[in-house]
Amino acid sequence: IKLYPRGRGREVFAARTAPPHRSDALMIPQNRKLPDPRRFEVSRATLWFDRFMGWAIRCGGIAVILAIFGIFYFVGKEVIPLFKSANVEPAGKITKGTLPAVLGVDEWGELPFFYDGGEKVVFVEVKSGVRQELDVPGLTGLEVTATSFDPVHGRVSLGLADGRVGSFLVNYQRANDKVTPALTGEPWFVLAHGAGPVTALSYGDSGAGRVIVAKRGASVSVLRLGMKRGLVGAGKLSLVEEKEIGTELGAEATLLRASANGAMVLVACANGEVDYFLADSDGVSKRQSFQPFDGVAPRQMDFLFGGVAVVLTGADGQQEQWSLFRPDDAGERLFGETKTFPKLGPGEVIFAASQRNRTFLTGSGKDLSIRHSTSGEVRWEGQLDIVPAIAVLDAKGENFFAAAADGEARRHAIHDPHPEAGWKAFFGKVWYEGGGKPVYQWQSTGGSDDFEPKLSLTPLIFGSLKGTAYALLFSVPVALLAALFSAAFLPPEVKRVVKPVMEIMSSLPSVVLGFLAGLWLAPILETRVPSVLAMIFLIPLTALAVGYAWCRLPISLRNRFENGREWLAVLPFLVAAGWAGWQLGPLLESWFFVFKDPANGREIADFRLWWPQATGNSFEQRNSLVLGFMMGFAVIPVIFTIAEDALSNVPKSLTAAASALGANRWQVVWTVMLPVASAGIFSALMIGFGRAVGETMIMVMATGNTPVTEWNIFNGMRTLSANIAVELPEAPVGSTHYRTLFLGAVVLFAMTFVMNTFAEILRQRLRERNKIV
Repeated sequence: IKLYPRGRGREVFAARTAPPHRSDALMIPQNRKLPDPRRFEVSRATLWFDRFMGWAIRCGGIAVILAIFGIFYFVGKEVIPLFKSANVEPAGKITKGTLPAVLGVDEWGELPFFYDGGEKVVFVEVKSGVRQELDVPGLTGLEVTATSFDPVHGRVSLGLADGRVGSFLVNYQRANDKVTPALTGEPWFVLAHGAGPVTALSYGDSGAGRVIVAKRGASVSVLRLGMKRGLVGAGKLSLVEEKEIGTELGAEATLLRASANGAMVLVACANGEVDYFLADSDGVSKRQSFQPFDGVAPRQMDFLFGGVAVVLTGADGQQEQWSLFRPDDAGERLFGETKTFPKLGPGEVIFAASQRNRTFLTGSGKDLSIRHSTSGEVRWEGQLDIVPAIAVLDAKGENFFAAAADGEARRHAIHDPHPEAGWKAFFGKVWYEGGGKPVYQWQSTGGSDDFEPKLSLTPLIFGSLKGTAYALLFSVPVALLAALFSAAFLPPEVKRVVKPVMEIMSSLPSVVLGFLAGLWLAPILETRVPSVLAMIFLIPLTALAVGYAWCRLPISLRNRFENGREWLAVLPFLVAAGWAGWQLGPLLESWFFVFKDPANGREIADFRLWWPQATGNSFEQRNSLVLGFMMGFAVIPVIFTIAEDALSNVPKSLTAAASALGANRWQVVWTVMLPVASAGIFSALMIGFGRAVGETMIMVMATGNTPVTEWNIFNGMRTLSANIAVELPEAPVGSTHYRTLFLGAVVLFAMTFVMNTFAEILRQRLRERNKIV
């Protein structure tokens, strides 16, 4: 340090701090050039590119947000119609002049017909009002005393004053956008029992079997009909059997109904009792008697589409549905009350069942409502400007016609594309026809037109949670312990090999893993479950025992292994434990998992047979155990990589300080590394959870894809993602099934959104709590 006099020091300091433009010899040498100021300026091209990229990034962010909202709009457009009620609008008026005993309509809702029990059927065009009359074949000079109508077959059944029963068919042909009607007569049959005119009848036809139930005086007869086929022609309808059932009734019959399948007859009596008769190849036999309204006779009784459920309306307007089912899941199917509907008001009750689903039109007075029997919901309620006495729905369910006592008729258009949808149908327990109790069930398709769609998403939600739980049960311990060992104990040169290998595992295609799970791993595990269980217990216990023994060895012996290479000493014992567990499995099976054949008392050492007998749960080849092992290969790399990075990024100063204070390696991990890295570890778990929830191909190929609601580890499940992947390509666009699959996607998104939101809140709390450490 050179000291200057006070005055000279000021001069030197002033010279050295002078502005650069001064030419003072003390400041700048004569041979030194000043820097060019333009060297610090940014080029215009760089500025323009910077502005362009700034706007591009902004536009990209806005485009992403718009794309997300576009997805929400598209999905919402598909899902929202499922929760809309039916819409009914007036579509025309018809004046016939007299009360029709039968009201029917073609499938297009353009040409309804009116029949009052005479010799003619009147057809009226809705648009033009043109009337057309056709003569009923074979009815000239005969007196009709009873009528009934089957809209599915277009059959009008007739009972005559002379004790005969018969029918004729109303057929429609459409050509050149015009509907043409025609009538076809059917044979007459004479009732052998009773006296006087026929006062009530009903006709059931399933194609293969037909039945007529008729009341004549105090007698009620059931006629079984059959078709005698010859070598040429369609065959001839003939009487197979007539049985008098009036003597088996508890009181006078008030209502008669034959099912559409031609196999059942229901008779409502004046004492409130309803008797169920079965008509099959063995004859006509009484199967059941039940009282729906505590001794009060029903006002109305009608079968629904499919012929296995009946809607009964009591004198006070109470309306119930009774269906055939096996009460104890065994034996004969009998009728039982399955649903109740809102009460109807006073007045004459009308009823019209749909010909395509479980919807029906009912009401009393001017009040009408459309109801759905599966969900039990009221789809529409409204009033007419007339008091209807009879009503009918067309075959497509797009129109209904209602006629008053003075002959006035009204046509209403129905828009209800998704009657089987609703909150209860999707998320509540529903009592389906044929079932013994309300259940959660998914079965979107069936083999016949009268199939009742079962669209409960609850089994799929349960399957998603079950599959994720079993996948994480296997993968989380392995991934976290591996990440912990790699970050805290493994030597760097070994870690440089292990970590990339684990990361490469995440690139394995899901379809390949699913293929291996379904065709290779599942058959192996099916026959070696005791071996797998033995390995699951032996390997961890062996690791603990070897670790405990290692800590008791002399320090001189342990120092022969470098820190982090102790696994070389443990590995042979783990391999031996795995081999021993695999070989020990058959012996354990012969000791503990013995199936006793109830037929002959024979004992068989087979876990597949023992498990259902011991627990009452099923055993399937493709099950949750297979899923847990194979999903581990998809989830372990994700959790391992993120957790290992979080643990490795803990500041070395903290771990070194803990070691300097005397903490051993495990204490450093437990007290320093885990708390500091807890937020990152939790993020790894949540990302692994999302990976497991969204998995599709492994779930489809490894679990059997069965929508069950059991935590049984030896059966499968069906997840929301797998269900969408399997069924969406086959679902008709715009159908209820199609839109329900989109609803499943919304539910899956909501599940992951809620879990991620909860996880982010918890992660932030962990981060705040441990940020001082």
